[in-house]
Amino acid sequence: MATKTILLLGGHGKVSLLLTPKLVSRSWNLFSVIRNPAHKSEILEAGKHGPGKVKVLVESLEDVKSEQDAQRIVDLVKPDWVIWSAGAGGKGGSDRTYAIDRDACIHFIRSCIATPSVSKFLLVSASSIRRNRAAWFDDADWTLVQKMKAEVMPHYYKAKLKADDVLTVLGEERMQRDKGFAYIDLRPGSLIDEEESGKVSLGKTKVKGSVRRGDVAEVAARLLEKEGAKGWIDLLGGDEDVGEAVERVVKEGINSIDGEDLEAMKRDL
Repeated sequence: MATKTILLLGGHGKVSLLLTPKLVSRSWNLFSVIRNPAHKSEILEAGKHGPGKVKVLVESLEDVKSEQDAQRIVDLVKPDWVIWSAGAGGKGGSDRTYAIDRDACIHFIRSCIATPSVSKFLLVSASSIRRNRAAWFDDADWTLVQKMKAEVMPHYYKAKLKADDVLTVLGEERMQRDKGFAYIDLRPGSLIDEEESGKVSLGKTKVKGSVRRGDVAEVAARLLEKEGAKGWIDLLGGDEDVGEAVERVVKEGINSIDGEDLEAMKRDL
């Protein structure tokens, strides 16, 4: 595979710091976007073993107020692939959640999908973000989705739902006219900090459960390098080898968007 240039949005997040060495180890060059310049050394340390190169961009995603603001960063980096692994993290109240998890994310989605040279966009979302009960959910899964929506993190739920909608609708439209483009909506369950296991449940999974951040990073890297990876892909900790799981999901064309209403997504854009 030819050397790729990747724009990583939210470069100082826990998943991103684990993802950084995985990306550069594949000889991909990385531009990591962070808000706080004091974190630059951590990014460079994470990617120091290469052979790909890491550069740090200090930009506040909270200040991305338009598609044009996002396009400025895209034009500066000229990425082949873009990863959104950013979020307010519950800090700063609901206004900040909507500003980053919804608005800034959507500005980058629109900008990147409109940029012909960007051939992949991977969004880290969450398995609980969906409108409809999936056929493979049990009562506990659906109860958890409803609880997340109404009680636990209603603003986060609404923000991520809207971002998922935009990526899905615009991503599907571009894939129809551009066979070289793919969007990936990676949807992990509850994130935990235990050491990477290399074992997952991938594809159409339950919601109730957790997954290690290192395993999320490994799945993301493998999905990016795997030709044909696309659509919604749910992720929990499990018993299947990561590499085998990615191969299976792509070979079988598994897409956990099944059961969702694409027309409703279009109406709500």
